[in-house]
Amino acid sequence: MSQATAGRVVVVGSFNVDHVWSLAALPQPGETLAGTYHTGPGGKGFNQATAAVRAGAQTSFVCALGGDTGGQLARALAAADGVDLRDLRSDAPTGTAGIYVDADGRNTIVIGPGANAELSAEFVDGHDALLGTAQVVLSQLETPVESAAAAFAAARRIGALTLLNPAPADAVASDALWALADVITPNETEFCAQLRLRTGSALDPDSLSALPDAELHTHCRRLLGHGSVIVTLGKAGCFVSHADGALHGDDRAYYRCPAAAVKAIDTTGAGDAFNGALAASLATPGEAPFAAHVAYANRYAGLSTERVGAAAAMPRDAEVRARFG
Repeated sequence: MSQATAGRVVVVGSFNVDHVWSLAALPQPGETLAGTYHTGPGGKGFNQATAAVRAGAQTSFVCALGGDTGGQLARALAAADGVDLRDLRSDAPTGTAGIYVDADGRNTIVIGPGANAELSAEFVDGHDALLGTAQVVLSQLETPVESAAAAFAAARRIGALTLLNPAPADAVASDALWALADVITPNETEFCAQLRLRTGSALDPDSLSALPDAELHTHCRRLLGHGSVIVTLGKAGCFVSHADGALHGDDRAYYRCPAAAVKAIDTTGAGDAFNGALAASLATPGEAPFAAHVAYANRYAGLSTERVGAAAAMPRDAEVRARFG
């Protein structure tokens, strides 16, 4: 899509410097293994902003960065990709993440928030004019909940769509943020964790994709009664559930969208690829049904898994369209 005709996405969230070890199998408690190491840019917010701009949206990224080399890296990469960076300058170190990736592309991740923890609602409120230009505002939970809620409140004032990626799985979103979310995009683990936190229901993430559609739809409605839920299910694609009367152009209240046919080597940023591409597609002017936006995001995320890294693995819109049509 042309950026001259594309909509605007504002991402509020985190930047991390990723430290990644690739090895045959994920380490078990007490186990020391040898692997290969590389480092690069990451953080859910930055990954999603990179995906959104490469998917064709005019993209702004509101974040907090340290004055260290990690912060310098973020600023340089944002400029290179054409991301409009609005960063709070922090005395804390720039955020970091430790990532293990096995031979099947599966990963485990631990984050050190650093400057990300200082992204305040006041700083976000200071960008009210910027947020007023957005068609879609996207946030996650690697930065304070209050900053995401401030962004979503501004989005609601001007009628922009609010898109919440409730990750990481152990993060707790406030009732206020939940009420401001139009669409949520948990993966299996995040969905089950949030459902347990908010309703007390216990589901097994490994069995979630095998649930009958009507049953999974019921659980989605319990989690977010007023909005749309997209549960990303890895190789099983994703499941979409809409509230009654808010189908966003779809002809069904719930359905599945298959995963793209790809040969995954690293799934580290796949969820972020999905979210950024979904935001970019939803921000595009036109009357496409919601299912078309989800299908594009699925293809975009699938292609990202054929590359190593997080932000660096995000493809361009032209690459996605050349691969999948």
